[in-house]
Amino acid sequence: MSTLVRTTLLGEVETPRLGPAPYLVDRDGAPYVPTATGGVVLGLRLGDGVFDVDGDHAAPGVTLVHPDPAACHALTAFACLGNEAVVRTGDARGATGRVLGKREGRVIAVFPQEVLARMLPADRVAIRAHGQGAAVRGSSTVLNVDPAVLAALDVGSVRARVPSYLVGNGFGRPAHQWDLDVQVDRADAAHWRLGDLLCIDDVDVRHNAGHREGWLTMAVVVHASSPLPGHGPGAMPILCGPAADFDVRVDPTGHVGVTPDLLGCPDA
Repeated sequence: MSTLVRTTLLGEVETPRLGPAPYLVDRDGAPYVPTATGGVVLGLRLGDGVFDVDGDHAAPGVTLVHPDPAACHALTAFACLGNEAVVRTGDARGATGRVLGKREGRVIAVFPQEVLARMLPADRVAIRAHGQGAAVRGSSTVLNVDPAVLAALDVGSVRARVPSYLVGNGFGRPAHQWDLDVQVDRADAAHWRLGDLLCIDDVDVRHNAGHREGWLTMAVVVHASSPLPGHGPGAMPILCGPAADFDVRVDPTGHVGVTPDLLGCPDA
């Protein structure tokens, strides 16, 4: 792990965008306006429930992109859970946060709420990328996570274990740049929290994410749910390997995943 190269990346806080008609259509055919999709999201924190907000793919903190598509691909591929994020422009210049995850070509970075209140779309944020390309851990592949965070996580404890058929958006995509949306209802996942670890059975994400019997993927919940068909709470993969190599303990009530204290980012 100590030989991993560190890279400085640059992202810009995303500006939320809508088409000329603001509506999307939910799984029952009803139109809705997709609030909190990208940009600066205030008042949403790690530990909040994935169904606590009336939004669409709402993620805590800010989402980062880059105007150059190739640079944006690199930003999402190299940024890892727990990497330092430093604001370089605007009223919050000099403030630090941490990378939480990624979603559909964006990086999600969390900051203390008082920092978020001073941030604006187009503010520039530098990411101290570290972790991608890590050596295999036993027979399992490590991805998308800073080594220091991985060492601090209890990766055997998960909030829930879900079957592969619940995965929607994200299948067929590169897990180094994408998350997996889990198609669950409030009745089944009201206890899920942002920052939780999930175990997803029969999924192999080492290359493009897809179904594979006898394998499993450990992932961190990085955004809240969505009414859009094929979507739901998003979980970013951090470990993948043969199921026989994992000792998974499902703890629906006492599980502790990624927290502000673990990241060293209070009030995030």
